[in-house]
Amino acid sequence: MKKIYLFALFFVTISIKSQNNTYLSYYLPQNIVYNENTPTPESILGFEVGEWHVTHDKLVEYMKVLANVSDRISIEDRGKTFEGRPLLLLTITSPENHKNIDEIKKAHVQLTEASLSDKLDVASMPLIVYQGFSIHGNEPSGSNASLLLAYYLAAAEDETIENLLSNTVILVDSSFNPDGLQRFAYWANTNKSKHINTDPNDREYHEVWPGGRTNHYWFDMNRDWLPVQLPESRARIETFNEWMPNILTDHHEMGTNSTFFFQPGIQSRVHPLTPKENQILTKEIGTYHAKAFNKIGSLYYTEENYDDYYYGKGSTFLDINGGIGILFEQASSRGHAQETINGLLTFPFTIKNQFTAALSTLEAAKNMRVKLLEYQKNFYKNANDMSVKDQVKAIVFGDEKDAAKTYHLAEILKRHEIEFYKLKSDLTINGVNYTQNNSFIVPTHQKKSKLIKAMFEKRTTFTDSLFYDISAWTFPLAFNVDYAEMKSTANMGDLVNDLKLKEGVVTHKSNYAYLMEWNEYYTPKILNIILKKGIRAKVGMKPFELDNQKYDYGTILIPVQNQSLDENELFTFLNDIAVSSNVTITGVFTGMTKGINLGSNEFKSLDKVKVAMLVGNGISPYDAGEIWHLFDQRYQMNLTKLDVDYLHRVDFSDYTTLIIPNANIKLSESSVKKIKTWVQSGGTIIGYKNTVKWLVANKFIDLDIKKVKVDAKNISFEEKRDFFGAQVIGGSIFETELDRSHPINFGFKNKTLPIFRRTKIFIKPDSSSFNNPIKYTDKPLLSGYISKSNLEALKNTVPFQVKKIGRGNVIVFTDNTNFRGFWYGTNKLLMNAVFFSKIM
Repeated sequence: MKKIYLFALFFVTISIKSQNNTYLSYYLPQNIVYNENTPTPESILGFEVGEWHVTHDKLVEYMKVLANVSDRISIEDRGKTFEGRPLLLLTITSPENHKNIDEIKKAHVQLTEASLSDKLDVASMPLIVYQGFSIHGNEPSGSNASLLLAYYLAAAEDETIENLLSNTVILVDSSFNPDGLQRFAYWANTNKSKHINTDPNDREYHEVWPGGRTNHYWFDMNRDWLPVQLPESRARIETFNEWMPNILTDHHEMGTNSTFFFQPGIQSRVHPLTPKENQILTKEIGTYHAKAFNKIGSLYYTEENYDDYYYGKGSTFLDINGGIGILFEQASSRGHAQETINGLLTFPFTIKNQFTAALSTLEAAKNMRVKLLEYQKNFYKNANDMSVKDQVKAIVFGDEKDAAKTYHLAEILKRHEIEFYKLKSDLTINGVNYTQNNSFIVPTHQKKSKLIKAMFEKRTTFTDSLFYDISAWTFPLAFNVDYAEMKSTANMGDLVNDLKLKEGVVTHKSNYAYLMEWNEYYTPKILNIILKKGIRAKVGMKPFELDNQKYDYGTILIPVQNQSLDENELFTFLNDIAVSSNVTITGVFTGMTKGINLGSNEFKSLDKVKVAMLVGNGISPYDAGEIWHLFDQRYQMNLTKLDVDYLHRVDFSDYTTLIIPNANIKLSESSVKKIKTWVQSGGTIIGYKNTVKWLVANKFIDLDIKKVKVDAKNISFEEKRDFFGAQVIGGSIFETELDRSHPINFGFKNKTLPIFRRTKIFIKPDSSSFNNPIKYTDKPLLSGYISKSNLEALKNTVPFQVKKIGRGNVIVFTDNTNFRGFWYGTNKLLMNAVFFSKIM
């Protein structure tokens, strides 16, 4: 071992407790010598692993000390979470490998290049294993086990460990979710009793809303591997692309009365793009887990419950990228110890199981090294061969009226290191225009051809009717951009290396008026700034034409005269926000147009908005967090979060809009009355998903909701669960028809809109057709699974309704318009509801 002198210096400044071999022996393999100069977790943390829940700051402190002391470990800070916590990565391998780490990395990545891989000798190459822990912060046994894993790999000294480290590069991501881990550790530790109370009813085991599962904005980060919308995910994907690991482990927890799960899971639910050999290898790796758990007497199960369909999960993402993803699920103590149907479940026991699974993974990696390297090599060679034969040579995507959405979809491709190109010239396919400035071409013949197919394909037929997560995620539909498959790359221009958002500008300084088309993604951000500044703005209810430019429904008009800013100040103000928001604002010099003139009453005045959102018990943290993130990060708008616990004390008169995300809430009669009185006085309430039913039940809105009954004929008791599971709409994409003249649809250029859906709330259309501005088509399924009975029920229903109550409005959406932060295509529906509700 090297760098011992560094530890000696550390020893001077910090009091180190003696190593408790008896306690560590509960976790660690015995009959192995552990280097006495390697600090134990207890010597730095001040407590034994499992005695308390480690906070992220303590986890970071230990990993940094270990990296300073051990020549087997290097440490890297890859960025920060929303709360400013570091996203650390340990690289653990032999000292000799560390000396050649850049060459090892380069050679390994070449294994994924079909033109280079045949020149490599896999027998002499180390395997790359990425071990990740606790992406759900309140599933902490993984992160706590990472302390033991790092210590073991740094301190153990025998021929077995030397062989492992010589033939493996281990990437340890000890906390996928630092903010959530910190939040939950605080909860568990502050509610711990000196004499641990194992009663499941104790407060320790019932964390307060929103819980520690999610990140700062309450996102489930284990669904973000494909969309890559969060800083934690971006760091992970950058690491992934830098190394292209062969195995990725994802350590989770599940219900307290469970045992331990490891994959392959239910093999009939594997995505068709995943090679069959992937599942064979996953099953073989599973034999190592079974052997390890048999040895310590821990119960487990496999090939049940979980599946490998959605590629946006950590354990599935590798399956479309030439490796083996492995999910571990440990029964959760949700604190320090709980009584369960399987007896007393202690926090140390959950940690021991996670640590055991981490070691059994490394054992499999060591013994299956050549086989796994060959699999990765062949995966990319086969993908290359298939892409050569594929009749689809490229995919073009874009939106001629919205450069920002196009940019953000291209940004995801960039993060996944998928190549895309500019267009040589504008083109039209099936009547759709693709412009050079607002479109890109993705050739299918490139390294990640299978990932491209997974992101762009539409799929409506399946071998199974049950899904652990969503069944559709077609990215161009999610972004509501036009796209088309091409049989030639003839119109492919230059490779895009430096992706940039289109620059914003005010075209001319005007003494008359400025116009802003509403199509661009970031126009709500600008409108909010304008209204907050006290600048008068209006919205056009009809299309018009001026200076040979066509302006659509929803165009924003800013007159120059009678403003709080003079002509020069107004130009400077608008130019600054146009540039910072990447939006074009056009200066015009006349009110005479083709169509409605700029002085027409068909331009409706807009008022400043102040928006609140209900949060707390009964509200879905995911749905609420997505809305908070949208307002705060994308549109830079203040959103006041009102907790249901103090709702009775809130003065609603300050707010124009109240959003209630998906919820199952019970409010007091007085609170319901207060909200209803506020709406009747002119407020707007916007309800999502199950909140629609609450609004109907509390007589905010009158809707006719279809009820779907499916008879269980010839279904055995054993088949009961699967039968009901098949009736779930787990997440699919459907086509709607738009009345583009309705304010809810301002900014959408097409007559149809793909909408994501995972509820069974089927609202019958209003008897007046103009009250149904969004309506499912007669053949609505675009991508994903839906049962025949639900599909029949969905046809020609409506996902949106708005109705007056007094001087205010009640607006409902049957489904989430902001799903997981990457459903850019329907974000504007919420913004339209916020800004234009009074003219609906």
